[in-house]
Amino acid sequence: MKFHVMTLFPEMIEQGMRTSITGRAIDAGLISMHTVNIRDYARNKHHKVDDYPYGGGAGMLMQAEPVYLAWEDICRGTETDPRVIYLTPQGSVFNQKLAKELAEEKELILLCGHYEGIDERVLEEIVTDPVSIGDYVLTGGELPAMVLMDCISRLVPGVLSNGESAGTESFEGNLLEYPQYTRPEEYHGKTVPEVLLSGHHANIEKWRREQALIRTLERRPDLLEKADLSAEDKKILEKRIDL
Repeated sequence: MKFHVMTLFPEMIEQGMRTSITGRAIDAGLISMHTVNIRDYARNKHHKVDDYPYGGGAGMLMQAEPVYLAWEDICRGTETDPRVIYLTPQGSVFNQKLAKELAEEKELILLCGHYEGIDERVLEEIVTDPVSIGDYVLTGGELPAMVLMDCISRLVPGVLSNGESAGTESFEGNLLEYPQYTRPEEYHGKTVPEVLLSGHHANIEKWRREQALIRTLERRPDLLEKADLSAEDKKILEKRIDL
């Protein structure tokens, strides 16, 4: 997987992605990252990329040409026509399903807006996927871009040290993850559930499934509408609702 990031702050992306799991994945060649400074494509002495919006209004708007030229330059070096993800509060909300879909791509271009946004004309021309990470507004698209890259990278084979990790985390099957425990067995008067100490794998898996269902019901009941539930799962939920 190769990420191309169009941004006004490449150092922010570089510093954020070259740490922890994603940093190790980059060093191992499992993923790669190419940051492109949009300012480098401004055709003026001061590398100015913004201007006042037509029709008035607060703030400044990123101009179309520097964004288009940066995108054009990236595409010259790609094997295919990569999808262009524009990070915007107006996009479809990012989720694990979309992360899996994007992880199947060989290359992705992520476009980070700033100021009050980007001239609509270039967005219409190059963007394939407007994506939001939630219903709130940030200063720019750099943090959302790193959220996407982190999430997608975890789904690339070999990035996680434990091959099972990506398949047992929250949102897998539209359920939240079950509670987990480690040593010591007792902490502040609270003990690890006895079933986890039993060594009985079937009982442990049953307990984990029940806990995932209960936790999702309590914290994110909206997810259950799309979850793949067995008859036994439904009995557990119905019993919990009746309590």
